[in-house]
Amino acid sequence: MADNTHIEWTDATWNPITGCSVVSPGCTNCYAMRLAGGRLKHTASRQGLTTPSKAGPVWNGQLRFNAAELVKPLSCRRPRKIFVCAHGDLFHASVPDAWIDQVFAVAALSPQHTFQVLTKRAERMRAYVTDPDTPARIIDAALRMKALPRDWQWPLPNVWLGVSAEDQARADERIPALLATPAAVHFLSAEPLLNAIDLTEIRWAKSCDCPDSDPTLNALDGTVYCAGCCEGHERLNIGTLNWVIVGGESGPGARPMHPDWARQIRDDCAAAGVAFFFKQWGAWSATGPHNRDMLIGQDGSVAHPRFQTAAVENPNGQGRTILTRVGKKAAGRLLDGVQHDGMPGGR
Repeated sequence: MADNTHIEWTDATWNPITGCSVVSPGCTNCYAMRLAGGRLKHTASRQGLTTPSKAGPVWNGQLRFNAAELVKPLSCRRPRKIFVCAHGDLFHASVPDAWIDQVFAVAALSPQHTFQVLTKRAERMRAYVTDPDTPARIIDAALRMKALPRDWQWPLPNVWLGVSAEDQARADERIPALLATPAAVHFLSAEPLLNAIDLTEIRWAKSCDCPDSDPTLNALDGTVYCAGCCEGHERLNIGTLNWVIVGGESGPGARPMHPDWARQIRDDCAAAGVAFFFKQWGAWSATGPHNRDMLIGQDGSVAHPRFQTAAVENPNGQGRTILTRVGKKAAGRLLDGVQHDGMPGGR
């Protein structure tokens, strides 16, 4: 378990399971994938989890259970917020239930900590949490490790469940499944934010039996997702989320984030009373030195003799905003001059 992480919204990272596979555009420049195939490629927990490519190392779908890492939270008495599987996805399709059971057993045996679980596999998470056999399996795993958890509750009060969504399509797909999953806290991480997300336009899943409904969107519990064809299709109440994180992309190949994408989510959260955390601009800044000696080609491309620049279409269709690549540190994490550190319940 790694303390003193640079991830601003947590205290420590914990990787009892490592490895993953690319599932959506937000995975393209995954920092964990880059580390697993680079600096950490010879460590036991990362070796063989990526495949080299022209674009760099790529997750190959192999996963690893790290037994020595699993038990570390049990020996840490000082309360921490712990990001679970920062270098993988706990609910990847190839992760056996037995591995997940042990992770939740450690959480049950460590009530002093808050465990933050973030996934791109929201349906698998819901299937696991709502399985009536899951609590008994977790208790069995806890008994094999140490003892029966005190004050047992399900869902665990010290586990926060979240989904990652980089654009509207992924938000539409993952957030309803998240909110249908029982949890002490539901949260969204819109990082890297690659396009606008309008949380007010996400449709909540309600039972629908009309002929225009899409059977491919049926939930694992049998609920049918309405395709917008009847009264059963309602807009999501944003207030059912407890926390929203927004961040731009950093590192090699980072893609720019339009300021208005972050502002829209900030304003929607403020209106609904949802805790909002602005993590970072990432590599690109809207306030960099992009107005000095710019060169605009006939094809609309933008160049600068000293700084890399990018033109991002404004969400309202009214022209473009020029952003400058200045690096994560220089870009900072102020949104319109304000640092947003909202946490669920003020924690």
